[in-house]
Amino acid sequence: MHRTNKKLSAAMTAICCLPALAGCVALGEEERSEGRAGAVYTMTNDTHANAILAFQRDRSGALTKQGVFFTGGLGSGGREPDFALANAGAVILNDDASLLFAVNPGSDDISVFGVEDDRLSLLDRHPSGGHLPISLALSGNLLYVLNAGGNLSSGNNDGFRDSINGFRVDSRGRLTSIPGSSRPLSAAVTNPAQIRLNRQGSVLVVTERVANNIDTFLVRNGGLLSDPIVYAAPVLPDPIGATNPFGFDFDSRGGLFVSDDFNDATGLAAMSSFRIGSDGKLQPASTNVQVGGESGACWVKVSADSRFAYLVNAVSSSISVFRIDPATEKVTHLSKVASPTNPTDIGITRDNKFLYALNPDETGSAPGITAYMIDPTTGALKAIPGLTGLPVTVDGLAVR
Repeated sequence: MHRTNKKLSAAMTAICCLPALAGCVALGEEERSEGRAGAVYTMTNDTHANAILAFQRDRSGALTKQGVFFTGGLGSGGREPDFALANAGAVILNDDASLLFAVNPGSDDISVFGVEDDRLSLLDRHPSGGHLPISLALSGNLLYVLNAGGNLSSGNNDGFRDSINGFRVDSRGRLTSIPGSSRPLSAAVTNPAQIRLNRQGSVLVVTERVANNIDTFLVRNGGLLSDPIVYAAPVLPDPIGATNPFGFDFDSRGGLFVSDDFNDATGLAAMSSFRIGSDGKLQPASTNVQVGGESGACWVKVSADSRFAYLVNAVSSSISVFRIDPATEKVTHLSKVASPTNPTDIGITRDNKFLYALNPDETGSAPGITAYMIDPTTGALKAIPGLTGLPVTVDGLAVR
């Protein structure tokens, strides 16, 4: 379903006239044909016209500007000091990186793009089935969206409630709602952070950040879900009564790795890991593994080879590296790297060579994307040149 917006023309002019991104230049034909390895995408989350900012990635990890591609929907704007929408998974790619999906939290819909070497093409825009979509989960042609409609921090608690909804993605990138797929979360207001399907597509997980819950659903025939299993403290034990699970990711074996934010309490950043049983139940492997006095554990990414897990400590501005034990799914903290400013979403290239982190305008510094080379033996991160000059409202990150 395609819809138009009266403010779109003016917003396109405004965004396209932004100052050139530091470290970015327009691609010429010669640059397009040589040295390309992938791309990085984020969204402006602009209240007048949401757009995807695309950057080509070369074989050294360097980023160059590809273009601005409008979603046709609206963003919600920045929400300092809450790290934009306090979410993960606002922008995602399918398995072969041929399709890109993005939420439009200001217009309650989802945009789908076809991905080409030098551009994105808008294929569809479909209602999210709720209010304030913030996160997306995809496996094959099954897509689920997390609507944070009851989210008090969004300023939009106007009778809506938190929910999830399912869709089918056809061969043209168009979405069709799955009847009966809509599910409420454990309460009207849970301040949810992320929705994601495991790599096998058999289990869907949602984190309810302030409600302090992890919800698991089994995926049934036709993309419908089982009744949720809701895990709350003391399943996630901690010293102050609420771990505030935020971001998470899966490995290829079915392990689940979750950040323990502790409501940004100083020095309590941690990660927990779980096995997921065939019944969808969580079996704790590591509980609240601390990262050495860091704060604000929020976003999580597991390497494509399932050897390492990366944890963003947004408040103390660092990224921690964990080794994953393939036999037990337990995690061991190995190292960390300082970030020049508060990082949020992170993404890893599919060859495990580079990690990118989004840095919004949380501390008054210039918003941008930081880049790191990954040591293939230890998983350690080494900073390489990134870029700055992004809009202050940026949210979400997808990497290929």
